[in-house]
Amino acid sequence: MPHDMPPEAPTGSVSLDADTKSAKVTRVLRRWKGQPDKQAAFTYPSEPIYLSEHSSINGAVDGDVKDIMHADIDEDDDLRKFYEPIATYEGRHRYDPKAQWTSQEEKALLDYKICAWVCFMFFALQLDRGNISQALSDNMLDDLHMTTNDYNNGQNIFYVSFLLAELPSQLISKKLGPDNWIPIQMVCWSVVACSQSRITGRSTFFLTRSLLGIIEGGFIPDVILYLSYFYKSKELPVRLSYFWGAYCLTFIVSAFLAFGILHLRGYNGMAGWQWLFALEGSLTALIGIISWFYLPPSPTQTASKFRGKNGWFSEREEVIMVNRILRDDPSKGDMHNRQAVTPRLLWEALKDYDMWPIYLLGLSWQIPATPATNYLTLILKSLDFSTFTTNLLTIPSYCLFFVQLIFLTWLSEKINNRFLIVFFCQIWMLPLLVALEVLPGGSAYNWSRYALNALLVGYPYIHAIIVAMTSRNAGSVRTRTVGSALYNMCVQTGSIISSNIYRTADSPLYRTGNKVLLGLVAYNMVLIISMKAYYVWRNATREKRWGAMSEREKSVYLATTTDKGNKRLDFRFAH
Repeated sequence: MPHDMPPEAPTGSVSLDADTKSAKVTRVLRRWKGQPDKQAAFTYPSEPIYLSEHSSINGAVDGDVKDIMHADIDEDDDLRKFYEPIATYEGRHRYDPKAQWTSQEEKALLDYKICAWVCFMFFALQLDRGNISQALSDNMLDDLHMTTNDYNNGQNIFYVSFLLAELPSQLISKKLGPDNWIPIQMVCWSVVACSQSRITGRSTFFLTRSLLGIIEGGFIPDVILYLSYFYKSKELPVRLSYFWGAYCLTFIVSAFLAFGILHLRGYNGMAGWQWLFALEGSLTALIGIISWFYLPPSPTQTASKFRGKNGWFSEREEVIMVNRILRDDPSKGDMHNRQAVTPRLLWEALKDYDMWPIYLLGLSWQIPATPATNYLTLILKSLDFSTFTTNLLTIPSYCLFFVQLIFLTWLSEKINNRFLIVFFCQIWMLPLLVALEVLPGGSAYNWSRYALNALLVGYPYIHAIIVAMTSRNAGSVRTRTVGSALYNMCVQTGSIISSNIYRTADSPLYRTGNKVLLGLVAYNMVLIISMKAYYVWRNATREKRWGAMSEREKSVYLATTTDKGNKRLDFRFAH
């Protein structure tokens, strides 16, 4: 059987005969560019060759790596069929196993057209989701005769609604296509966002928070699914850092917007926070309408009246985009972009135990910093800063947040060690929470307390790293679709927990809440170390079995296995 481990078989290396070395190394260089060690994730190679072994293969790596890394798939027809997409795959007509291109041709095909607009859409999401913070600084709670606990309950309702909508929205998106479903979401939630300008008390506040959560719920996993149609697994983390960079920039831009809009208090009989909801919701509606016409379904489906009858890309560019994606992850050719996830496939994705540690991490990693983020404006107001000073004082935090997000996401791929950066996030928060816990009260320490909270809000945001790792470790379209939603559901559950840690009776110093947050930091550190050990062990176990197989046994395995996605012996988890 192909799973047997012959005792005479070598482990840790692969023997290649002289006739096949050059072609196989060419293919492996194409697949492993930028992944220098054996811990990097990959899918469906025909043999586990690593860059560290290339130098010993009789000069097969002569010349410029950039010019051969995109050469055609091996001439062996038996191996080629493992890379071939299904007949209904939207880019099937551009699939070409013999296609070749240079790195220069591949660069900058998508960022300005796809990534930039996706970031702009996320700006719109966060504008409507996060402007409640600026509204609080304009005495919204007092105007509506509400307390901090009422606000907490409203946020709980929002997060629960957001959480429950994640998976259904992702399934709808897979059926209709993210390019259709995302603009519908945006226009619908913008209507609710505008209606917040007319809330009159606790009940209408709760209602609008619930509706916003339901409609906005699936946006983030929908966008991640959409980006996976265009970007390779190694490219996705950096693009997601841009995505959450837009989230950060929204806080900065919205602080300036709030500074101006809140000055409208009293104009036409409306409070400043009412103007804030009405105007920013209208902006989101406009962005949503434009997105309906702008977003293409896939790299090969860009032609339209709005985008031009000839589309964005030439036939040559479409060939490059389709084949680079499939050679990076052939599982993306197993479903087309309007194919629904069936109940059976949903169940298979849900029971994928190798993804459960990531979901568990999503539940808790950001909780220690979330209360400070949610309550920063209230904390500053309680420290006797004015409404307008409060909004301006939030800006340095988000500048720091943005710089760390972009740099650390890039660094995680550069050093090929994601959990090291994830662990650093907890190290950052630990001394800040200790200092907040022991810092005395009183106005003499207002600026010190502000500095600590600002640094806590500007913490290393590793969400893009974990989301990209979720997508990469899924190993199949079905698990990627469901896994992105489940991870975000866990994150939202963590947000519900975090919104109940700082309580009214504990204000303004929140001594009890900070003790809870310190305990969670300790828990997260243990969890992250355990996850790293688990994925190292899983990869080592598979490598031992795969390396013990002969070349023939590997070919038979690829042809006959019923293992799918990340359960295949030739799959390695990113960590």
